[in-house]
Amino acid sequence: MERSLTHIALFAALIAVLGFVPQMTLPGGVPITAQSMGIMLCGTVLGARRGALAVLLFLALVALGLPLLSGGRGGLGVFASPSVGFLIGFPIAAFVAGLIVERWRAPILPAATAGAVMGGMVVLYAFGATGWALMLGKSLAEVQVFLLAFVPGDLIKAVLAGLVTQAIATARPGALLSRA
Repeated sequence: MERSLTHIALFAALIAVLGFVPQMTLPGGVPITAQSMGIMLCGTVLGARRGALAVLLFLALVALGLPLLSGGRGGLGVFASPSVGFLIGFPIAAFVAGLIVERWRAPILPAATAGAVMGGMVVLYAFGATGWALMLGKSLAEVQVFLLAFVPGDLIKAVLAGLVTQAIATARPGALLSRA
């Protein structure tokens, strides 16, 4: 139990630290950040349940006003911005990524990369596009054009998440809680 809490807190901090990587804001008001890789890693390393809990802890700290999102954003106002769909999708994305790694018994690199793509891209884009469209009063088709800007970077992040997860599995197999 104590080990799980430590890992959850550590990965919530990892997401926050990835917020220090400079962001690039798209015309629609949603920034491209490194934090989505933290979401992917929460799932692929910690597993579905712990990964989602780490993200929920991070979001709770953001809601309390800590400026942990990329660009130093925080507080309840971020949940009324075009990014709201992505924020709501964060814990679900981590859960899906972790579930794929837990259930699919392929070697860790393809399992973690697939989990990162499915959770950190497919699921996150579904929530993000919906929130983005609602907040801007646009159709899903209109915001899908904006989502294309995310794809190349997110594919790189998904592969990096797979490689990091594999490195953890090789160096310290017991630390890979998604396969424990």
